[in-house]
Amino acid sequence: MSEAARESRRAGRLTASPAILLLFIWMIVPLAFTVYFSTQNYLLLDPENRGFAGLENFSYFLSSSSFLNSLVTTLKLVGSVLVITVVLGVLISVLVDAKFPGQGVVRMLLISPFFIMPTVSALIWKNLLMNPVSGLFAWLFQLVGLTPINWFSDWPLLSIIIIVSWEWLPFAILIFVTSLQSMDQEQKEAAQMDGATPVSIFRYLTLPHLARPIAVVVMVEAIFLLNIFAEIFTTTSGGPGDATTNVPYLVFTQALLEFDVGTASAGGLVAVVLANVVAAALLRVFGKSLTQA
Repeated sequence: MSEAARESRRAGRLTASPAILLLFIWMIVPLAFTVYFSTQNYLLLDPENRGFAGLENFSYFLSSSSFLNSLVTTLKLVGSVLVITVVLGVLISVLVDAKFPGQGVVRMLLISPFFIMPTVSALIWKNLLMNPVSGLFAWLFQLVGLTPINWFSDWPLLSIIIIVSWEWLPFAILIFVTSLQSMDQEQKEAAQMDGATPVSIFRYLTLPHLARPIAVVVMVEAIFLLNIFAEIFTTTSGGPGDATTNVPYLVFTQALLEFDVGTASAGGLVAVVLANVVAAALLRVFGKSLTQA
């Protein structure tokens, strides 16, 4: 390596160092405070009665029935949304990949929900669509002589899954449509000339081509879906009971409803570990798909 190249690399590192340092501080300081408070007995209602708790907060959080229920709810929510977004995303992407009038407008409309804030989309679904009295779904049910469903009371978790799936489906469609545009059309046309049916083309050409995009969608969505909070807070507040309480919402209840900073901090660290375990498992499962040329 020439001296000029070394100087250029050194200058690049020096220029990037302040931003990297600030990012490091921005990440480490909150984590350090969380680790500290997770080892303390710290109730906001009794701030003077503090002391070292060791691992008691972790033991209390992990052994509670609320944590087990929230963990199951989290896995149900993440798994259901992943299945819905991947399956519908692939099917819709294949449909809109074909040439038809207004294709660009349709694609734009399909990805537009992804740019709506989670709180706004949750309010839209809660008040305009799923309201059992004045919502669109209630009007459609009444139109055919059926009794409207009180979604957030009768089917609370399903309601959250529908809302979150609607938010993340555009992301999957965007990734899949972009990937389909790079698909070898000559191979597809040759298969059609040989008499291959659309189902065969989808099975043997389209799906293998989408293997890597599907892996990307699953990994990205899974990490973000583990942190779903705004939709639950806006619609069900974790209820009825704890039917829609996932791990992040349980941490919120410990911190701001029960005022137990120590246990909430321990729960936050558990959530971080859970996210890393899921990420590592997904990398192990989909790693080959991401590294294949």
